Amino acid sequence: MKTTIATDGVDFRINGALTYSEIPGSRPESHGLLFNARFIQGIFDDQADPKRFARFGFSHWDPEENTSRLVDALAQWYEYGLRGFTVGIQGGGPCYTTDNRTIENNPFGPDGRSLDPKYAARLDRLIRAADETGMVAIVSFFYGQQAERLTDGRAVRAAVATASRFLREGGYTNVIIEVANEMNIPPFGAHPLIQEPEGMAVLMDLAREESGGMPVGCSGGGGYADRQVAEASDVVLIHGNGQTRQQYYNLIRRCREWAPAKPIVCNEDSQATGQLAVASATHTSWGYYNNLTKQEPPARWEILPGEDTFFALRMAEAIGIEKPMPDADDRFFLHGFETHMTCEGKRWIRLASLHPEAIDRVDFFRDGELYWSAYDEPFSVHFRSNWFQEGVRVKSGESWKAVIHLSDGTVVEKQADA
Repeated sequence: MKTTIATDGVDFRINGALTYSEIPGSRPESHGLLFNARFIQGIFDDQADPKRFARFGFSHWDPEENTSRLVDALAQWYEYGLRGFTVGIQGGGPCYTTDNRTIENNPFGPDGRSLDPKYAARLDRLIRAADETGMVAIVSFFYGQQAERLTDGRAVRAAVATASRFLREGGYTNVIIEVANEMNIPPFGAHPLIQEPEGMAVLMDLAREESGGMPVGCSGGGGYADRQVAEASDVVLIHGNGQTRQQYYNLIRRCREWAPAKPIVCNEDSQATGQLAVASATHTSWGYYNNLTKQEPPARWEILPGEDTFFALRMAEAIGIEKPMPDADDRFFLHGFETHMTCEGKRWIRLASLHPEAIDRVDFFRDGELYWSAYDEPFSVHFRSNWFQEGVRVKSGESWKAVIHLSDGTVVEKQADA
């Protein structure tokens, strides 16, 4: 293995050196951080109805091709400073188009004592590709609805042991374990061992022991943190979903009080890159989460125009990696009109910006009439949270315009036709 991750107080070291310190001209304040992204569906498959994921411009669904596309995209992300990503053994939930309860994406046997060899092979391929690239894989064991397929608490314990032993036997040195994705959410009610902090602390100890000492953590839903979980963690994992910048700062403060000498990593937030300012000010690591293009199978893993590009540039800027910045007119992108990103006649219309903090509000016009105003980033039509929006049924030929009101009084317009 070429890439070894280790913690050093609140910092990370890769191959013995503080992260990013090897980059000439990098900002000292970025050294020790782990910028990351949520690529949770990296080994995803659906045993129930895989044909439904032949969409979004793909003629067919193939889980091996899905993993291969992610492997191919890692080097592009690395160039901008991404050093970690989260992949789920049980994947994650499509938020916009498919009821996750109808998906069968659980590679564990019902008793937790086996791991589907096809999933295991894809995970091995992805971790090794990350290693070759110089990246860290945050391997998440459990996802809410899929964990319900485990029969009981003993099966949960067995699954933790099974996954951890797989990682140990793989000889990986570039892995952080996330025992569960958002342990406190309702679907985990079927397994109190996961949902309750006392049980999670025991599972984390088990994962650490069975993996041979790999760093371990566990996330909660947006804004959630627990003292016992933080104290049992090697890496304190948090989610920033649905949090204002002030709430996100408060979350970090709580975790820092409980775990003053451990790294804090947000490994799921949103496209709201304004949160990067809070992460930088608190010397904590931030995780980009695009739940449309990176979590709705089949994901498009490359750095896409708009949201992905703006995050990549902001990340590079925070680290001190020199990248050409777009012209003023290209610092805004009206999403939702990409030909392939539609489902059942719905589109997800939103305005991405290189510097969303500079925006006061965005007014969306449909065929010349005001349809929606958005005041919080990411600026989306039918905004529900910074990580979720409702779709809009759009007819061919409609004209849409985003009128962007900047805090300095400047007004910018972006237009697109359906």
